[in-house]
Order: sequence, then C-alpha cells, then structure tokens
Amino acid sequence: MGEKTILLANEQETRKLGQTLADDLSPNTVILLRGNLGAGKTTFIQGLAVGLGIQGAIASPTFTLINEYLEGRLPLYHIDLYRLQPEEIKQLHLQTYWEGIEVEPGITAIEWSELLPHLPSHYLQIELSINDDDTRQAKIITDVTQKR
Repeated sequence: MGEKTILLANEQETRKLGQTLADDLSPNTVILLRGNLGAGKTTFIQGLAVGLGIQGAIASPTFTLINEYLEGRLPLYHIDLYRLQPEEIKQLHLQTYWEGIEVEPGITAIEWSELLPHLPSHYLQIELSINDDDTRQAKIITDVTQKR
C-alpha cells in the first residue's frame, strides 16, 4: 500500500489532480472519496471526467444517488452516499458497478465512501481536506486490498 499527500492551492488544482489521475486508471477501478462538505470531492470527479474524455457537465448526484457517464474512454459511475443510511446503501447493490456486473466495466467514484457497509476488494482511497488557509490537500492511498 502506498500513500501520498498532495497540496492543492485551489479548485483548479483539485480538478487537475482528477484529470491527471484518469490517465492511469483501468476498468473496474474504484475510487473511494472522503472529506467534509466543500472539501472538493465533486470537483475532483469533474477533473476525472475531463481526463476520461467526458464532455458533459458533472454535478453531484446527491439526490439522484448515481450518475452514469458512458461517453468517455471508460464509463464513469459517480455515486453519492451523503443522504443514505447503511440499509439503503445495501439496497443499491453497488458491487454491480465495481465488479462490472450488468454494466460496462469502468471507473466507480464514490463520495462519502465511509458510509459503505462493505468495501470492494480493491480500491484507491482519496481523502480531501481544507487547510486553515483555504488551500486543500489530498491524501491518496493506493493499492488498498481487503482480505475476504
């Protein structure tokens, strides 16, 4: 497991981080995003979408829960768990996204991932936070593997 912390001066750098990271992603990659409100989770995913070649506007799926963007190099499945309880999350059967069951294998990006009752077997974790001077930082934890 590797860990790296990156300082981000503004929203543009948060977007750029997502855009740059997109180049290295392969199908069935799961990105678990953590961070307080306003820390940049959706901003990061907007950059990720640009890096994947997705043209449309990317908005947080807080009320729709899951947005699917299929037109890029890889599909992007953007999930927001903010308003949900663990039992409601279980009913979404999110493993169908990260296992590529009944959907085209792509990138699954989950905001508020700490609410997941079960984690995928492999994932990339990104923890975004706001510093006292309004800059942000991203802690990227790679090669996380859950024992089954």
